[in-house]
Amino acid sequence: MLGLGIIGWIIVGGLAGWIASMIMKTNAQMGILLNIVVGIVGGLLGGFILALFGVDVAGGGLIFSFVTCLAGACLLLWVVGLVRGRSKV
Repeated sequence: MLGLGIIGWIIVGGLAGWIASMIMKTNAQMGILLNIVVGIVGGLLGGFILALFGVDVAGGGLIFSFVTCLAGACLLLWVVGLVRGRSKV
């Protein structure tokens, strides 16, 4: 993912955050900037969790990076929903 550069992070993060917000039913509350932030933070979170399990996240490629961002963004939105006290995210 580092090979993509900052523009790649923004594009992949934005797409992952947007799709995650649709999956988690929070899309109406989020704008494009928040989708990008959620996707990038989700990618960091997903990469950190996978690294704990010994998965080589650096050499996974674009599709693996996108799936990692998407899963991490969904996890992040779920945790935020729990913290905010909503019964359904």
